[in-house]
Amino acid sequence: QVQLVESGGGLVQPGGSLRLSCYVSGSIFSIYSMGWYRQAPGKQRELVAGITATTAGTTIYVDSVKGRFTISRDNAKKTLYLQMTSLKPEDTAEYYCNRLDTYYKLPWGQGTQVTVSS
Repeated sequence: QVQLVESGGGLVQPGGSLRLSCYVSGSIFSIYSMGWYRQAPGKQRELVAGITATTAGTTIYVDSVKGRFTISRDNAKKTLYLQMTSLKPEDTAEYYCNRLDTYYKLPWGQGTQVTVSS
C-alpha cells in the first residue's frame, strides 16, 4: 500500500530556513513526477513546487516561492525534498507531497506543519 510520509516542518522565525522531506513507501517513486503542495487555514491547497521524473529533473515553482524554495529528489531513497529559505509569514501552512498528475494522485499523507512567526 502506498504511503506518503512528510516530515521536517516546525516553527521558524521570518527569514529562517527549513528542509522538508517526503518518503514514498509501497510504490515505484522514480517514475512519478512529484510536487509539494501547501494548504493554509481557510484556503485551497496549492501546488508550490514540482519536479519531473526524468533524469533532468525539470523543476517548476509558483511565483511566490521562486528563488527561495528548491525542490529535489533522491530516487534511491524514494524521498522528495523541499529546501525553504527566506521564509515569510505567508508561507505558514500544512505542507504535503504528491504526484503532479492532476487526476491520479496517491493517497494524501498527514502533512507537515510549517509556521513562520516571530
